[in-house]
Amino acid sequence: MATIPSLPSRDDVLRMARNTTDITGQLLDTAQNITRIAMNTFDPRDGSGAEVLRVLRETTAELAEASASPQAQEAFYRIVGTLTRLGTSGAPLAVHPVSEPAQALLTAIGDSLLPVLDAVEPAVEEFADALGDLVEATSPLLPAAAGVAAGALLAVTPVLRAAADVLRDSSPELRRVADALTAALAPLMPLQVALAERATAAGAGVVRATLPPLADLAEAAAATSKVARPVLVAGEELLVSGFERFQPLLLATASRAGRVARAAAVRVSAAVSPTAEPGVLVAVSTP
Repeated sequence: MATIPSLPSRDDVLRMARNTTDITGQLLDTAQNITRIAMNTFDPRDGSGAEVLRVLRETTAELAEASASPQAQEAFYRIVGTLTRLGTSGAPLAVHPVSEPAQALLTAIGDSLLPVLDAVEPAVEEFADALGDLVEATSPLLPAAAGVAAGALLAVTPVLRAAADVLRDSSPELRRVADALTAALAPLMPLQVALAERATAAGAGVVRATLPPLADLAEAAAATSKVARPVLVAGEELLVSGFERFQPLLLATASRAGRVARAAAVRVSAAVSPTAEPGVLVAVSTP
């Protein structure tokens, strides 16, 4: 039998009533502050309300004027026409018989790629992290690269526009070229298909014949690598230790070459500059 819950005490009732009263007071204060802000904003006596309404009217009028201009109307019509052409040209593709093999091909590719994606997921995550670190490290160069890209785009834009104008003016010749290519290549298509079938059959035979030797070769190479793994590890260890030993020598050589280059630059600048004070000899000692 379920137990009957005990009734709240007098102190609990008073505490809940006090909390309810406090929350109600806070809500009323908030509503009063919002009302005061709205009244101060749109109050016509200090000019702020009239200024807000004036700015709204000017903005609305400018937007209406900009949208009613011939350029804006032409842009709207071009956008609608482009969307209409895309819809009319893309709708038949969904019901075309070619779409069914394409969908089957995409499904097969997706099913076969899922194990590959699962296998390379850790490597892809590590590569993405490393790439993010590289991008973060090279972030000071990004504005310069963006400027160079923008300049290249601005330089290429006139060329593209000129090419578009030339191709637009030469549309009859382009149609003639397309018709000629179609007429020349149409008789060759059956021959190409037959040759492709023969080449496919020959290639399949070659693959069937070469796969067993390749499998044997791969197994032999794997066994050889297992046997030669200690030798390879030892060679890598020798190479790394040799590089570590030669590192101080390389650093010292680079430092000495830098000092020699600086000394030569100072001597050349002192010999070329005629404004140097007489009797002052600039020399840099190289240890």
